[in-house]
This record gives sequence, C-alpha cells and structure tokens, in this order.
Amino acid sequence: MRFETGVDIDASQERVWRILTDVVRWPEFLPTMTRVAYAVDGPLGPGVRVRIKQPALPPMVWEVTEFTDGASFTWRAASGGVVTVAGHVLTPRPGGGVSVLLTIAQSGPLAPLVGLLTGGRTRRYVRTEAESLKRRCEAGSGR
Repeated sequence: MRFETGVDIDASQERVWRILTDVVRWPEFLPTMTRVAYAVDGPLGPGVRVRIKQPALPPMVWEVTEFTDGASFTWRAASGGVVTVAGHVLTPRPGGGVSVLLTIAQSGPLAPLVGLLTGGRTRRYVRTEAESLKRRCEAGSGR
C-alpha cells in the first residue's frame, strides 16, 4: 500500500516546519494521535525514535531515517511483518506559503493483508493530518 496527500498552507515554511517537527504536541491538534513521546528527549533528527499511539491502532515506535532540516523528514516503523515508511516534505510555493506532501507506504509479507484491513483508515488519518496541520499553521496564535 502507498498513499500520498498534499495540502497548501498559507504560512511561512519556518512556521510549518516548527509545528510539523514538534511531534510531541501533535495530539493537541491531530485527532489521529492519542499520544506521542520521544524514546529519549531531544529535537527531531536522524536516528531519533518516537513512540506514537493512534486511535484503533497499536502503539508503534518510529525512527527518523532521513532528515533535511527545514524541508523534510522520513521515519520508519516495523510491526507484525509490516514495515511502514512515512514521509513529510515541505516545498515553498511561488508567492508565499508552502506545499506539504505526506506519504505513507507499507511493505513486508503481511503488508497486503494489513493494507486490505486498515488501508481506508490509514488514508483517512493521513488526509486528516494534512488538513489539521493546515488549520494549526494558519491559525493566528497556533502554538
């Protein structure tokens, strides 16, 4: 399974990046997140591990595998025969604002079955996350 969604946000790239990478605060504005905690405190960056609990899904530990400060990060989680990779990419828009691309891909021996069982929920969650990020970043006080 592979899914991607994008959203244009009328806010500076710096603001969007700051909110996007402040992952422990995601549950404040993402209804798809129940709890987010660092395995070890520190800013998001290469090798950092984050434990995420989402409604109707088991907790998963995500490890940042790629990180370009101010522009993108990718993280990976493995559980029950499925490897999930999620990407977060910011691209400046001509005239201001930023486009955000969120991607998620699953592979592994059980990925087809898991995709069949949870694909609809996963797509809803990713779309909701993009829309919620937009609202948070465009809000006047936002943080």
